[in-house]
Amino acid sequence: MITIIGSGRVGATTAAFLMFFEVDNEIVLIDIIKNLPQGEALDLNHAAAILGKSVRYRGGSNDYKDMEGSDIVIVTAGLARKPGMTREELAGKNAEIVASIAEQIKKYAPNSIVIITTNPLDAMVYVLYKKLGFPRNRVIGFSGVLDSNRMAYYASLLIGIAPESIIPVVLGQHGENMYPVPEASFVYGKPLTEFITKEQYDEIVKKTIQAGADITNLRGGFSSNWGGPAAGLAMMVDSIKKDRKRIFEASVYLDGEYGVRDVFAEVPVVLGKNGVEKIIELNLNDEQRKKFLASVEAIRKNLTQVPPQFLS
Repeated sequence: MITIIGSGRVGATTAAFLMFFEVDNEIVLIDIIKNLPQGEALDLNHAAAILGKSVRYRGGSNDYKDMEGSDIVIVTAGLARKPGMTREELAGKNAEIVASIAEQIKKYAPNSIVIITTNPLDAMVYVLYKKLGFPRNRVIGFSGVLDSNRMAYYASLLIGIAPESIIPVVLGQHGENMYPVPEASFVYGKPLTEFITKEQYDEIVKKTIQAGADITNLRGGFSSNWGGPAAGLAMMVDSIKKDRKRIFEASVYLDGEYGVRDVFAEVPVVLGKNGVEKIIELNLNDEQRKKFLASVEAIRKNLTQVPPQFLS
């Protein structure tokens, strides 16, 4: 059973993608807004009937007990980003929400693998990890699969190939200080940088970093990003539930990898039935390592904006 906490656009769209992939036959939607998850569940059950999918949705409103027995819990709840607002400005406000949700997950789904999307991502997954007390392989921040594939998309437009033909790399923070690495990204064994000019390199990096803010601003504050995150979440959950052992980028707890400890950051990982089954360490040169560590430092700085009671 899969539980999605937060029935807004990201949560509901993730639930729909999970149906298309037929990842699980039972999905529970939970939200603090009365009747919202029930309405979303009913709509999705109708969609499943039309599409002939053997998936049943349940809406549990704010009754967290309904997640009991879940093997995967997806947390999309939290305050949304507004135009002009950075992910980092959300830190203090969303930490309290995440900490309270962690207590409920620990109570009702103690053996679950938990994936969170709440921003600022790297800080919120750290709060979740501390409050859950789960092994690090079972606490995952969603981010890298979105950031890296955004870079693949922008690169594909410039060089005229399909995005899936590119193996993209974006490291560090999910935010304004993320580190896109075109020179460590590949097109069928050849570095991406062999296909682009310096100007195109700069354009790809800039657009990747600004992508989330661009979508939010274009929507005029009506909503932030939801389609991309939902698709990425569904792919990650599919790899875990079906033990596909696919490689994605995700924000995970580093304990010596890349020379970094006690922080969550975007790196490539293998996702299987045990959650994060392996962290892949790239061979970064001195300049790349310097930029990666600068991005990690931005994550640590963001953690200083989180009230200390949520970090222990």
